[in-house]
Amino acid sequence: MNLEIIDHSASKRIQSIKVKEKELEKLIFPFNKHSIQSLEYKPFSRFSLAKSIDDVFDGNLSKTLNKILKDRNTGVAIIEPDIKNSKFDKDFLVKLSTGLAYLVGLPNFDLMTDKYYARFYVKHSDSSDSYLRKAYRNLDLHTDGTFVKEKTDWLLMTKMEETNVKGGESVLLHLDDWEHCEELSSDPVGKQNFVWSSPKSKNVGYKVEHPVFSKDGSGKPTISYIDQFPEPKNMEQGLFLQKLSDALEESKNKIIFPLTPGSTIFSNNYFWLHGRKPFKKNINLSRELLRIRGVFF
Repeated sequence: MNLEIIDHSASKRIQSIKVKEKELEKLIFPFNKHSIQSLEYKPFSRFSLAKSIDDVFDGNLSKTLNKILKDRNTGVAIIEPDIKNSKFDKDFLVKLSTGLAYLVGLPNFDLMTDKYYARFYVKHSDSSDSYLRKAYRNLDLHTDGTFVKEKTDWLLMTKMEETNVKGGESVLLHLDDWEHCEELSSDPVGKQNFVWSSPKSKNVGYKVEHPVFSKDGSGKPTISYIDQFPEPKNMEQGLFLQKLSDALEESKNKIIFPLTPGSTIFSNNYFWLHGRKPFKKNINLSRELLRIRGVFF
């Protein structure tokens, strides 16, 4: 198998997939067949793109990604392409990320951008209504898709580029490593329906209800939670959410590491939470991210 897969230096649960330049060069010709616009307008073209990636790896990449993401013992793959050559530009990264997503499932339509993916910047100044773009605030641990009707099985995040950046490390936490998982996932309040909404920038014109904690097919806990969007109905729910937030952020088992520009975090959204450390202040700070989230085939 022409894939290099190793345990990530930060955790054996995280699988690091190295993609060499010679393999990326084999993608240039099939990628040139698809413009970004054609990928946005013609969903079937994304499957063709994904197949061209899998062919480079003799069909092993799709099998590997599905195995990692669905295995409770792992659940996160970090794809690290060798993109030092300037011919691997941002369009190339959008296509690579698209292909990776379509090897495992179908992306949800992202209402924030009216596309199957979202691209956004984190900069020094920000006037948005979401913590996502607040550079100097800790982005607390959370899962995605808490405020939409669609299922969100997985999340893919690619760091497109960054300049003048210090800090802003990625943060991950596996539910099975969290010290308070048993206590809080078995609390009856966490199994109640909570109301979840979202700020105007998300372009979601409805609210949903679901519990914070559920169980998977094997009876192990899963979580759907983000700190900014629940609307507690009473004191009991409000205090539970505060206890949950404190217990997550105070965990000593959080995995904190820098992500190389061009790299992708691909994670299971049911038993992994993700966040980001604050950046060091710099008026010229800029980071661009690409996000795709969806369901398994």
